Amino acid sequence: MRKLLSLFIATSLLVVGSGCSSPTETVARNSSAYLQQAVIYEVNLRQFSETGGFKSVEEHLPRLSELGVDILWLMPIHPISQIKRKGSLGSPYSIADYYGVNPEYGTEQDLKDLIKSAHDKNMMVILDWVANHTGWDHPWITEHPEWYTQLEGKIIHPPGTDWTDVADLNFSNWEMRMAMIDAMKYWVEEFDVDGYRADVAHSVPVDFWNLASEKLHEIKDVFMLAEDGGDMALLKSAFDTNYAWPLKDIFNRLGKNLSDAGDFRRNLKSTASQYSDGKYQMVFIDNHDENSWSGTVFERLGQNVKNLAVISFTVPGMPLIYSGQEIGINRRLEFFEKDPIVWPARDSWGTTEWEVFYQQLVALKTQNPALWTAGAGGPIKALHLDNSDVIAFARSYLGNDVVVLVNLAPQTQTQVLEMGELAGSYIDWFTGDEINLEEGISFELEANSFSVLTRTQG
Repeated sequence: MRKLLSLFIATSLLVVGSGCSSPTETVARNSSAYLQQAVIYEVNLRQFSETGGFKSVEEHLPRLSELGVDILWLMPIHPISQIKRKGSLGSPYSIADYYGVNPEYGTEQDLKDLIKSAHDKNMMVILDWVANHTGWDHPWITEHPEWYTQLEGKIIHPPGTDWTDVADLNFSNWEMRMAMIDAMKYWVEEFDVDGYRADVAHSVPVDFWNLASEKLHEIKDVFMLAEDGGDMALLKSAFDTNYAWPLKDIFNRLGKNLSDAGDFRRNLKSTASQYSDGKYQMVFIDNHDENSWSGTVFERLGQNVKNLAVISFTVPGMPLIYSGQEIGINRRLEFFEKDPIVWPARDSWGTTEWEVFYQQLVALKTQNPALWTAGAGGPIKALHLDNSDVIAFARSYLGNDVVVLVNLAPQTQTQVLEMGELAGSYIDWFTGDEINLEEGISFELEANSFSVLTRTQG
């Protein structure tokens, strides 16, 4: 489902419902209207298939387009350093050459073909950019040792980390900064990439990112994602969005019964005051770090995987899907070794339980203006404050109302809902059933279940 602007959204006459569609026109990539409805997909290039790489991802573009993906985030594409390498294949974040393509993933032409094919489907492609450090056999190590952080005359790995396979860059050196920006410009100018996900963005000075973003925007309208969840200065001019890290931590605690609905509501209240002027969070339950180091979604979230996925697509923010998440992958992917994802047979794409679930979630996000982001969508309205196991909230925008009800408990729960002006008739997005929500209704939710109800008032 490419980003489509309904001809009657503008008049607030959007038809909303499970599987509904309407006459549409394509929205330009990276426009504000596009980003308001966008869903990001993180591509683990090494593990994407047995062969891996760009051609494999290109083969999956029809499926990813059907899923509703808009922005492809490619994990680092560059050659990986050999010196001090971890494991047999090393970390993709140990960069040996900012201008090179890792032959493990294919050729420069393969990458260009992937980007063009994605653009033909109106999908954006962003690259993972590692500015904080390089690998130990990056040419800068010998050509410009002064570009690195040194202790007693020796280049060191990033302080306070166990990242011994990389060398820390010195951002007090202006020549290094400009060389880094030139490398970032190269991929936009020569390969037409649409922006960057900035690795450990908080470890690099904000003024570097400001200048880098300014120079990139002189070439084209790029999309910038910061791997950071705390430094709001990064969002003032350099980046469009950052990580909803505190919310991710709450998701993990909710999955292990170490938190409750009150903790969730407090987080959303605090973030609502932080994000304004079209800035927003990327919301996720899984990514490469979580899966490889903290555990699968099933390990971390238990019986509430679908519940918390629903929440990640309905709270303010741009949702992320990680490679394999959409097929319910239930194993940790190796980080330093080959460990390919096994995809369903092509003739069953889009029919498996998890793919159907995520297709419905993406359609829910894109077809309901109440759930849009990037300066659109509606604020969170809590529908109760008295149950620590039930999350119930509503969002409203452009005459569209969405009610989200989630029971995190392993027992059936009955919750009284304070509907107020939101009372009325709704359609269950996932079942198509019509449900009347009266003020003060006692709504029953089965153990570890959810209901998402929508309506549009003409």
